[in-house]
Amino acid sequence: MDKKTTDIGELTGKVLLFGGVYSNLQALEALIAVAESEDITPENCICTGDIIGYCAQPEETIQTFKNWNARSIVGNVEIQLRDDEDDCGCDFREGSRCDSFSQQWYPYAKSKLSKDSLDFLETIPDHIKFTIGNQKVTVVHGSYFNVSEFIFKSTPWNIKSKNLEATESDAIVAGHCGLPFLDEDSDKIWINPGVIGMPANDGKPNVWYAILEASEKPIEVNFRKLDYNYQLTNQLMLNGLLPESYAKTIVSGIWDNMEILPEVEKQLQGKQILL
Repeated sequence: MDKKTTDIGELTGKVLLFGGVYSNLQALEALIAVAESEDITPENCICTGDIIGYCAQPEETIQTFKNWNARSIVGNVEIQLRDDEDDCGCDFREGSRCDSFSQQWYPYAKSKLSKDSLDFLETIPDHIKFTIGNQKVTVVHGSYFNVSEFIFKSTPWNIKSKNLEATESDAIVAGHCGLPFLDEDSDKIWINPGVIGMPANDGKPNVWYAILEASEKPIEVNFRKLDYNYQLTNQLMLNGLLPESYAKTIVSGIWDNMEILPEVEKQLQGKQILL
């Protein structure tokens, strides 16, 4: 499939960035309330993909997102659901805990989605481009080259720079890895706003998003934490059909395992994230 990129032109005012809703309806509703209180229009709210995932309300989450009229690119989960595949396409190592858990939550999500929701997934582009101030931004899921590539703060800059060059961007906004971070090199910038559907392995139940504002290079990025009704999310996940470990993470803020993490990020488990 050719890479489908939607250019949404110049954005003014604040731009709300987030990723990984992961079927967490309570977190999405809390974020929509933030956008409304900040007077950020839905067109200026951009998701890095994986609207669907580990939590208990995939259909309600997709419908709420669709009715909000925010923008998103596809994550690997949307691609797999759209293409009627049998696994999440997360690029987990076969036989790993993440892989075995995905054999619970992915079929659950697939079983819950209406035709209307699946049709909506067909409308979501692979990438989004926009300008803010005088800077060009491209939104990707994992990387521009591979939707399932995990790119972290510790990932070498030369890997990031290839994405910036290929997209002719000043900034890349990415998702997939589940951790918020900012990485800069000269006047180029890589932004991961974090995900709202799961905590960031920092021992806190609240989750992360970011707000962009036009400024001189580099773009001004304000990372924020989102409080939401995580107790309800946790209770809904204890339905006997989803991994209990993920329900526990919702409350504890600690990941069940760190199979996908580089050594640098493993050392940060349970530690406060300062951004």
